Amino acid sequence: MTYWMTEQARKKGEKRYKCIYCKGKLEFVRKISFVDAPGHSVLMSTMLSGSSLMDGALLLIAADEVCPQPQTREHLAALEIANIKNIVIVQNKIDSVSEERAIENFNEIKSFIKGSIAENAPIIPVSAVFNANIGLIIEYFEKNIPIPQLNKNDDFRFLIARSFDINKPGTEIDKLLGGVIGGSITQGIVKIDDDIEMRPGLRGKSGYEPIFAKAVSLSQGNIRLEEAKPGGLIGIGTELDPFLTKSDSLIGNLGGAPGTLPEILTEVKLDVHLLDQVIGAEEPIKVEKIKHNERLLLVCGTMRTAGVVSKITKDFILMKLSIPLCAEKGSLISISRVIKKRFRLIGYGYIK
Repeated sequence: MTYWMTEQARKKGEKRYKCIYCKGKLEFVRKISFVDAPGHSVLMSTMLSGSSLMDGALLLIAADEVCPQPQTREHLAALEIANIKNIVIVQNKIDSVSEERAIENFNEIKSFIKGSIAENAPIIPVSAVFNANIGLIIEYFEKNIPIPQLNKNDDFRFLIARSFDINKPGTEIDKLLGGVIGGSITQGIVKIDDDIEMRPGLRGKSGYEPIFAKAVSLSQGNIRLEEAKPGGLIGIGTELDPFLTKSDSLIGNLGGAPGTLPEILTEVKLDVHLLDQVIGAEEPIKVEKIKHNERLLLVCGTMRTAGVVSKITKDFILMKLSIPLCAEKGSLISISRVIKKRFRLIGYGYIK
């Protein structure tokens, strides 16, 4: 049972938080955040780089189309790369096809996922229009995607996906508020008044220098928090000059407790894994080997940077970065190259 389901069934004047079946009082179990992963090929590398935030996946497949569609292949490939094993498959739009076609599509899905990371995932036929089997999605979500075990003693890590100035034009100086950073916590917790370091920071005359700030407020949507932990998007109010955070200028930075962040990397040594075929191409294109001096697009966390291949060995590929990044050893980096005038995903690598 979800809050949304109870609100849909609740009649005007009735109390909230009541089960729509037994009318008993509901108890809070957990709050779930969803990350929509559209199939546009340009966004696939970003989806992969944020896979560390995902505890499971709902793979949505339409019953009125032949399975698999190109985007469905890409999403399953992304789940394989990210090693996301907690999967629930939703066969939607069964109301728009005949019973025979729904069964045929179901068997297409079974054939498609055979031998993949999703082979044992449940397939739930649903009709969103008629609200059919929506409850089963919730049930299998609970069964197949357990609540992750978090360690509060882990060092705080924060992927910055937004930064902005919340002050309206014309605000008086004594009423100005500090800049805000937004994103997702990958591990650890942050509390109000905690100090935060951000790397790689800002570019200066002698290179990039970290930024330091204090968390003066924490929020998730409209909810004010005293502390924040992994799960969903978090906004952190700081005392930084709003000029430093306006227009998403801090996207790609990694936040953490001062002195705990990894070093700033101007080049990366990658254990590279190339895909068999290019993801996002209209027709099958074999992925060619990476070449010396080739310029590639790299995405790690929320950071996008260009990498120029400076060395290729049997065990690793070394790339010099146009914009430095801050990332742990073992971090996943998606790799794209220009194919037919667009960057397309060709593989991934792990920082050595």
